[in-house]
Amino acid sequence: MDNQHDRSDTLYLVTGVAGNLGSSVAARLLEEGKSVRGLVLNGDPAAARVPKEVEICFGDVTDKDSLARFFAAEGNVERVVIHCAAIVTVNPGFNQKVYDVNVDGTRNILDACLTHGVKKLVYVSSTGAIPELPHGQAITEIEHLDPEAVVGFYGKTKAMATQAVIDAVRTWDLDASIVYPTGICGPDDYAFGPVAGFIMEYCAGKMPCGMEGSFNAVDARDLAEAIVTCCEKGGKGEGYILGNACVTMPQMFRLLSALTGTKEVKMILPAGAARLFGKLSDVSEKITGKPARMTSFAVYNLIRNNVFDCSKAKRELGYHTRPFEDAIADTIDWLVRENKISCAGNAPRQSRTA
Repeated sequence: MDNQHDRSDTLYLVTGVAGNLGSSVAARLLEEGKSVRGLVLNGDPAAARVPKEVEICFGDVTDKDSLARFFAAEGNVERVVIHCAAIVTVNPGFNQKVYDVNVDGTRNILDACLTHGVKKLVYVSSTGAIPELPHGQAITEIEHLDPEAVVGFYGKTKAMATQAVIDAVRTWDLDASIVYPTGICGPDDYAFGPVAGFIMEYCAGKMPCGMEGSFNAVDARDLAEAIVTCCEKGGKGEGYILGNACVTMPQMFRLLSALTGTKEVKMILPAGAARLFGKLSDVSEKITGKPARMTSFAVYNLIRNNVFDCSKAKRELGYHTRPFEDAIADTIDWLVRENKISCAGNAPRQSRTA
């Protein structure tokens, strides 16, 4: 471990740095000339994609010894922690590993922050931790997170972890801010998450129909910009929703077909039929043991209220996003380069990486 940091340096510690968001955060910090150390799981092949200027520390948020190495620094180096690491799941049921990483892992990070007297912590939560409001009402930040008020085990673990951060601010005066991203999209998503997976299935003709509902996803590069800004401007104990404009399923289908030349799917299932499909997927997953993408929880996330109020982040962090169409165009270009999709009819695409 290289601890050769100037006494005047600030060392940025990024967990989950091998993920799409974590690597985007690291790249943004490096653009500003910051010193970055990233936590990477042993054996994670995505470590090869972490920017080479990042000092990699192999470890796990559930392993306190590895966190001690991750936080170590000589002299009076100030530390800023950006905690991105989490396990995302569309399975709504209890999962011990998800709990261990998302809840206990965050508590371990909080303990390390207090032990080492960090200058700032930015915790990456999720809008899934915030209770849904009825359709027609924009969802805003709240001061207390209740895991019983949200749907799905992932959201429950993020609510528990987020509340632990809020409690650490109130009890120990830790300078921590919280960001609540909606979905994450954009290129370089080597985990091939929900949006990338959706595009791949659509272009492969594996999506004969859609369902009533909407997407709310932000390009990881725009999230990274806001998170880095939050390190300096985020208020102590404050939370910031980082969302985008909602895009309906028909709008998504039209966009994908226009960008890829894939024949547009026009059949849209009503919400009731979509819920039934999700329940059948749950049963199939239990019988076959093979993970299903369109579980009842995944269906819920599409048909729920996905309108979020980002005015606080815009006002205090200068938050802004590129058009959703640009993020999807860049994602498609990346998927083509990775040989994950092919575009029919040489459909015109223009990469927009600014």
